[in-house]
Amino acid sequence: MAHILDQPLVRVAHALRRGTVSSSELVEEAVARHERRGPILHAYKHFDPEGARGAAAEADRILASGGEPPPLCGIPISVKDLFGVQGLPTFAGTPRRLPERWERDGWLVARLRGQGAVLVGKTHTVELAYGGIGVNPHWGTPRNPWDADVHRVPGGSSAGAGVSLWEGSALVALGTDTGGSIRIPATMTGVVGHKTTKGRWSTEGVVPLSSTLDTVGALTRSVADAVFFFGAVDPGLGEPAAFLRDLVAGGGAVRMVVPRCGIWADCPSDMGDVLARALDELVAAGWDAAEVDGRLLDDAVELYGNGGIAGVECRAFLERELPGWLDILHPIVGKRIESAARHSAAGYEDALLQRRRLEAAAEGLFGGADVLALPTGIITPPTVAEVGDMERYVERNAAALRPTCAVNTLGLCALTLPVGRDGAGMPVGLQLVARGGADEGLLRAALSAERVLGTAVERMGPPPAVPS
Repeated sequence: MAHILDQPLVRVAHALRRGTVSSSELVEEAVARHERRGPILHAYKHFDPEGARGAAAEADRILASGGEPPPLCGIPISVKDLFGVQGLPTFAGTPRRLPERWERDGWLVARLRGQGAVLVGKTHTVELAYGGIGVNPHWGTPRNPWDADVHRVPGGSSAGAGVSLWEGSALVALGTDTGGSIRIPATMTGVVGHKTTKGRWSTEGVVPLSSTLDTVGALTRSVADAVFFFGAVDPGLGEPAAFLRDLVAGGGAVRMVVPRCGIWADCPSDMGDVLARALDELVAAGWDAAEVDGRLLDDAVELYGNGGIAGVECRAFLERELPGWLDILHPIVGKRIESAARHSAAGYEDALLQRRRLEAAAEGLFGGADVLALPTGIITPPTVAEVGDMERYVERNAAALRPTCAVNTLGLCALTLPVGRDGAGMPVGLQLVARGGADEGLLRAALSAERVLGTAVERMGPPPAVPS
């Protein structure tokens, strides 16, 4: 029988409540897996076994005290090194430790700590989250676990998040998403990633990239785990147990549209074939499917790439909060921030105006449907050596962001789930996109899809670079 740490999140939570396993036992297994797999996978900037053990002991006291413990009490969770966590350093992927004010619990971390969740450590990120490939020349790049022979990138900017899930040291991985930084590493490492609606969850206590586009969310091992996590955290749902019961019991056909756009046109055939099979399976299971004109998505991609919103806002943050930091960044990040930040004030304001116009037109993409279906990735994760060249890096980075960044530009929410492997044996993700604010409906559709298609392990097996 599989170890309890490998069971769905809801089963782990139930086992903790029944007392058939303790949080301390979970954490000891998580630490053992990190010690065994961490040197190969390199998911963490800072792993904190003693802090995790102390938090697990406190969770066990809560679990034993009677009453109904919070949903995430005793659950091991990894945190992207962009979030402040009291007692742990924050580097935000840069070579220098950030000031103490960036080491305080923000909204999401405080909410988890208040439930008795166990924060096991801080995962690697691209410097200041400014990149979709996932490399970090200062601290090392986590290894994509789906290639046992070659060091491939894990996707970014939440580079260590998905890897920490396969390492087995965390059941949930916190990430941020400005243009795809949750969904890109999720699709490249074969896990689930939920980009929440902008403003649904506070970004307080998180080192910002773009005040206009930043969101926080999580990577999980399955859609069912994502549903449990969202139900436990979201403050607008009321009773988490009722939300979970209603969502799990929900039925009816999902209405899906497939946009005619450049994202689909540029999807390689080996990935496109995998996605087409998954969509066919969903239709056979009762989903309604139609096509829609998706040129608005292409306009949103162009604005994200050329409008400079994130670069201007990141540069302004550095000048205001971290003077001198731009000079210590690696050129693959620093030079790109400088280039994007050269937009004039008028050009920046025009980009914001264009974004608002595009966002106002986004409803037209759905045509009465529940979700849009898109690829989450259109490139096989490149090798670390391949993106060592600046020109090649810029090209691959733009391609990695292309299928995801329109969602941020248009103010939508999205989730990626793994549906198979490409010609190189690397994971392929299906991206489901819903209207802004419709995270519950998005999760309902994604859960329906997972019931048809299966989880990552059921559909693809285990990744070959994870030691037993």
